[in-house]
Amino acid sequence: MSKFFAYLRTREFRKNFLVAIVSLVSLLLIAFFSLRFYTNHGEALPVPELKGLMLEEAIQVLESEGFQYQVDSVYQADKKPGAVVEQDPDAGTRVKRNRVIYLTVITRTAPDVGFPDILNKTFLEVQAIITNYGLKVGDTSYVSDIERDRVLEAKFGGVTVKPGQEIPKGSRIDLVLGDGQGASEVDLPDLTGLTISEALFMLKGASLDLGDRVYEGSVLDSAKAKIIKQYPAVSDSLTKVSIGTKIDVVLSNQ
Repeated sequence: MSKFFAYLRTREFRKNFLVAIVSLVSLLLIAFFSLRFYTNHGEALPVPELKGLMLEEAIQVLESEGFQYQVDSVYQADKKPGAVVEQDPDAGTRVKRNRVIYLTVITRTAPDVGFPDILNKTFLEVQAIITNYGLKVGDTSYVSDIERDRVLEAKFGGVTVKPGQEIPKGSRIDLVLGDGQGASEVDLPDLTGLTISEALFMLKGASLDLGDRVYEGSVLDSAKAKIIKQYPAVSDSLTKVSIGTKIDVVLSNQ
């Protein structure tokens, strides 16, 4: 042990120790500056503004400034096809050269979507459904129906669209709605042979009214008298009448 401590006091030890310290410091400095060079430390560049540019223009800008890129697409009917609408990272963000910049551009072709089942739903419900499917509500028209604003038919390009049918996203869908007034005309019933109570029941079901009652001959029991004529009468030229039409009848016990 005494020899070891004696060696620590020699010039040879001090020389070797100094060489070791210098070598270690040199290695650390070489590693530090090599790492700085390898990672391009301090060479961050601002990401250029690319939104609004056409894809070809955006690519030229990125390549000229040493960036890489990846492109994704999305369809928007009101945007110009090929235009950049999103970028990641945002413009002005400082990143290193060769960083990948992600671009989202408007596709030139609308993807197809399966048309939803909207029949017999209300107009308000259908508006939300169509919007969620990336479609638009076009013109609306009304036809006779007992329910107001019930969707009875959907059309695309003038042709009826069926549930599940593939149509381009962003398409305008025209809707045929109910007017809530029901049919303007109903079938004229044949009341002959019916009692007055039976006739009233049938007329009510047809949304018609009973008009004048005329009794022919001697009528002892009006409840049992049967209709022998009606005005208007069912004929080859008359099978329908307007809702609320009054039907006159002639009754007899014979």
